[in-house]
Amino acid sequence: MVFKVNWVVHTVTQSDYSALIAIWEHAVRATHDFLPEEDITELKPLILQHYFDAVDLRCIKDSAGDIIGFCGVHAQNIEMLFVSPDDVNNGVGRALTEYAIAHQQATKVDVNEQNPKAQGFYQRIGFNVVGRSALDGQGKPYPLLHLSLGTFQR
Repeated sequence: MVFKVNWVVHTVTQSDYSALIAIWEHAVRATHDFLPEEDITELKPLILQHYFDAVDLRCIKDSAGDIIGFCGVHAQNIEMLFVSPDDVNNGVGRALTEYAIAHQQATKVDVNEQNPKAQGFYQRIGFNVVGRSALDGQGKPYPLLHLSLGTFQR
């Protein structure tokens, strides 16, 4: 697999939200097979109307200028990282995560326990599991693993 080394990270504006929510939905459907349709339907307007505005959003665009991945950080926590399924495994997620660490002071991330690929991705970058919650942020029974950069679970 050949990675594009020089991805440029852009600041997201509200005019980009429709592209972001489309990427979010496609990525969730590709990676979160444990989520039922009603949960995706419930989350989508919350993300679009509230969650995007609550984080510092950055994105990467392809050569045509289309957004292919984005990351949102708040209080040193990567709250969201989604890459278009067509662009997974080409370095976009890693570039966004490394940017978040270097420029947005990200040191933490929560990952759905039912998404082992995401857990492995973050662990390859240097995050380690430091805790677990039985419920997700909406109080749903989707356990979260809490990861922190460079620390180990005791």
